[in-house]
Amino acid sequence: MTKPLSDVRVLDLSRLLPGGFCSLLLADFGAEVLKVEDTGMGDYIRWSPPYYEGADDSAKSALYLALNRGKRSIRLNLKEERGREVLLKLARDYDVLLESFRPGVLDRLGVGYERLREENPGLVYCAITGYGQDGPYRDRSGHDMNYLGLIGLLGLTGEKDGPPVQPGGQIADLGGGALMAAFGIMAALHERQKSGEGQFVDVSMADGALSWLSLVVARYFADGHVPKRGEPELAGGLICYRPYACKDGWVTLGALEPKFWQAWCRGVGREDLIEKQFERPGSQAHAEVERIFLERTRDEWHDFASQNDCCLEPVLDLDEALNSELVRAREMVVELDQPGAGRVKQLGVPVKLSRTPGAVNNPGPALGEHTKEVLQGLGYRETEIEALKESGAVAGTAAGARGSFMA
Repeated sequence: MTKPLSDVRVLDLSRLLPGGFCSLLLADFGAEVLKVEDTGMGDYIRWSPPYYEGADDSAKSALYLALNRGKRSIRLNLKEERGREVLLKLARDYDVLLESFRPGVLDRLGVGYERLREENPGLVYCAITGYGQDGPYRDRSGHDMNYLGLIGLLGLTGEKDGPPVQPGGQIADLGGGALMAAFGIMAALHERQKSGEGQFVDVSMADGALSWLSLVVARYFADGHVPKRGEPELAGGLICYRPYACKDGWVTLGALEPKFWQAWCRGVGREDLIEKQFERPGSQAHAEVERIFLERTRDEWHDFASQNDCCLEPVLDLDEALNSELVRAREMVVELDQPGAGRVKQLGVPVKLSRTPGAVNNPGPALGEHTKEVLQGLGYRETEIEALKESGAVAGTAAGARGSFMA
């Protein structure tokens, strides 16, 4: 079966999470993704523990494998002229170039967007950065938590009068960076079908994360009220929409619509609480709801929710979630063969297409595993490939390579 992106070719110069997850989405749906890594450590995430025993040193990190299945790897030294020449040749035959350097890095090396589009006017060039290609923070370093703090999301997360709470997932990296980049790439490719021209896709993780606050910001623009931590309705500000401690853990109550709140109140025999739905935490009604939840276990509340349609679910630990009936039914845990490590479990494809579904294929490549193969595809002869290696412009498979994620 032909996958929907089987005619898309992607050069992925990015490292770590945002770019890696973006190109993973594209690869799962059939895009040919070539990781363009340096002749040193390559993508830093290769050296992030925990590791699978027995696999190649550069392809045994569980974190690396989770992001790089179905891709190939070539090692280029873009500080060498002949290494840059290889990249320019590659760009002629590829549809997309994805990178995550600070603004201007590839320009200074002589292989920025303007130079690449001379080789391929149809190239879609996507740059994922923390703060975008312009603006006062253009050259600042940052990570997920920094972006969430600057755009107001972290400050709104947590209980009233409590400290900011870091989310368990990387909202800015994935939601603000990877997903926005994947969308931007697909939009630019779609437009290219009409114009025949590529374009520059500027993805700021801070911009993308800010867009996740669309409902909160809309309320602020309407009434001018600056919300504090714990105040927004969907961030802990209503007693009908909060996590609650139960006898042996936690559950979530998402009874936002009146019918769901009414179902919960009637189910626990407290119709007197129906009119208290939109009261704030700290009220007497909130204390009553807390007391009621403490009377039952998670399993008892699960049974309750099966009988009373009220948007009530348990808060699961990670192992419980991954082994849940829901995750199994949706095929969100899959296995694939990783040379040297046997069967490796990973998360599945989150978007389900009815006719041309994505699929998990092929393990993550060793560092530089496909250097020779790619160069041969560009027309380089054996002697030329050896000369490139001797000059330091390229490197082949990194046999016995070792590195440190923190180096």
